Parts: sequence; C-alpha cells; structure tokens
Amino acid sequence: MRVNDKYAGSESEAGPKLHIKRVARRLFALHGEHNVTVREIARVAEQRNLGVVAYYFGTKDNLIAEILIDGAKRIEARRLEFLKSLEINGGPTSIREAIEGIVRPSVEFTDTDEIYGQYFNSFLFQLSISRSDFLHETLEGRWNVAYQTCLSHMRTFLPHLDKAEQNRRFVFFGSYVSALLAQREVRKEDTLKDHPTWTSEATLNDIIGTSAALLSAPAPE
Repeated sequence: MRVNDKYAGSESEAGPKLHIKRVARRLFALHGEHNVTVREIARVAEQRNLGVVAYYFGTKDNLIAEILIDGAKRIEARRLEFLKSLEINGGPTSIREAIEGIVRPSVEFTDTDEIYGQYFNSFLFQLSISRSDFLHETLEGRWNVAYQTCLSHMRTFLPHLDKAEQNRRFVFFGSYVSALLAQREVRKEDTLKDHPTWTSEATLNDIIGTSAALLSAPAPE
C-alpha cells in the first residue's frame, strides 16, 4: 500500500478524529510541527485522554500525513477545474494566467473550506521548511498533476531561459508564493485586528504579478 493511500482520509469523516486534525493543523501552522507535541494537541482539542492522537493515528507523522493529503487532493481538484476553464478559452495566454492556475485555487481552498482548508497554506509552508523530504515522500508525486501542468505552461513563456535556469526560478517562485500565502492566511485568521492590506484582492494580484516578474526577469549574463 502506498503511503498516500494509507493515510487518505474519508470524505465523510467527522467527530473527534476530524476535530483533532483541525486543531493539529492550526497548531502546526502557527508554531511548526517540531514545536507541537501530541499531548498539547490533545489538550487544545479538549480531549481527556492525552493518548488520543495515538488512538486515532498511531503516530504524529501519520497525523501530519493525513492533514497533508486532505489538503493536497482538494487543491488538486480545484486546480484541474481552473486549468480546464483556461484551456477551454485557449489559455493560458500569459505566464500570469499560468501562475493564477497555481495560486488562486490554493487561496480559494483555504478561504472557503473551513474544515480542511483553514491554516493549510501556513501548515504547508512550515512543513516545506522543516521536513521537505517527508512532504515529498508522503505525496509521492500524486495530487500535483495540475501544478506540473502549470509549470509546463510557464516554460512556454520563458524562452530566454534554459531549462536549468527555469528550474531555479521555479524553486524561487515556490518559496516566494508559499511564504506570502502563509502570511496572508495568518493575517486573515487574526480576529483581533484588521489586516486590509493582506486580505485585499489587490494584494493577491500583486503576489501573482510579482511572481510573474520574478520568473520573467532577464537571464543572468
């Protein structure tokens, strides 16, 4: 059994297990998974049994894997739909549209799916920094077909860069967008203070536009 099949959650799951995943996702997003214990997750989730994570998931890594897959497969579905709408209209017609295929479905997921999307971009950003190998091993190349398709479209708009240069730009792009979407998400979830700059449509357009500039910059001499 593949790791991503083993930890794939049920579409109709509910109750304590789902509640624990939601609490853990928020704690991991805000503090990093290394700084959060399973006992703390149980306490914040208001579970009397501090071994509840082991009961439902076995290990902390299994819990992290389920949270990761929950979000990845839902974002993938949204990206495929977004790409389909672009391709029906003959797109993407610009590198900006190809970038939107990556950014907007991810933002819409975290903005509208309270059960599986809340804090997901921040969780993903923290995990990409602390345990990138675990992230890639868990997903095993699945739930990223649409992402790779968007990158392929981007290459067609970067003829001035060779493949190695394009790959480097994609690494920069991934880190740049991931960090900004994580910050946007945390500000959006802050109920104690308004953050109009981070939550505005203009800011999202700027993230997409500056990403296009990063990718399209002239090749180094």
